[in-house]
Amino acid sequence: MVTGGAGYIGSVIGVRLLEAGHQVTAYDDLSRGHRAAVAPDADLVVGDVRDTGRLTAELRERGCTAIVHMAALAEVGESVVRPDLYRDVNTAGTESLARAAAAAGVERIVFSSTAAVYGQPDEMPITEGAAAAPTNPYGHTKLAAELVLFAPDAPFSVAALRYFNACGAYGACGEDHRPETHLLPLALRAARDGSTLAVFGDDYPTPDGTCVRDYVHVADLADAHISALERLPGCAGACNLGTAHGHSVTEVLDAVQTVTGRPVARRAEARRAGDPPALVADNRRAATLLGWRPRHGLLDAARDAWDWMQAHPGGYED
Repeated sequence: MVTGGAGYIGSVIGVRLLEAGHQVTAYDDLSRGHRAAVAPDADLVVGDVRDTGRLTAELRERGCTAIVHMAALAEVGESVVRPDLYRDVNTAGTESLARAAAAAGVERIVFSSTAAVYGQPDEMPITEGAAAAPTNPYGHTKLAAELVLFAPDAPFSVAALRYFNACGAYGACGEDHRPETHLLPLALRAARDGSTLAVFGDDYPTPDGTCVRDYVHVADLADAHISALERLPGCAGACNLGTAHGHSVTEVLDAVQTVTGRPVARRAEARRAGDPPALVADNRRAATLLGWRPRHGLLDAARDAWDWMQAHPGGYED
């Protein structure tokens, strides 16, 4: 079962699991996911992970022995405005999932976690040994969810995969958040529409003054989940998923211009509160425990996302 299986990353994971020969059930309340994103060969159950009884029944009925837990809210700014909602969906939802998994005899859980659990670490690249010090409610709720799943008496094994910046597209699955807040799709839209993109901060202590982030292709993320499912319990614990190479905002915009052949107009605005200059993963643990290394670069992600956007000019049609 893939909870949040109608979302951006969850839908790609579902497709890659099907391609690898697994049976897949997508469990999603469709509040932010898209029915059209779910692969035709996957079963879709419309449900809320906070409904423990319903989730337990579906896991039992379908004989699920493993869960990829993607269902969550994931916007930092929204989490600051609505922290109670994020605690309810992200943390309480994971508590519900843990109860359901235990009751249904689920053996393995791969959890969609985030680099936001680290906050603003002093050392770069970031290892899994860095102190967990989230600086926003989103990061706090995901860290709390990790602690729920890693409870000493939990009857299942868990791999918590801490994503850095997911990007790109895979086949018919692409990024369609409403509203969109992620840099790459916003930059692609600016190139397509001739609009101006806001760049928050151009005076950071980075080579070109803009923030540096670690952009990892969504197909590579999906493959890491398959490796984790196949290797649990041997890979239990936390793993960073990133490329170990950072790209600045300016470099992302340059990649978009290369792929689209169109300029990206930009205007500099003030820094956003809490944005660190750089966040880059140390991914050696994922290489060791999962046998995983990213196969795609920033240009690949920009090209795949651009192709998807051209094929879906209005996003998904649900």
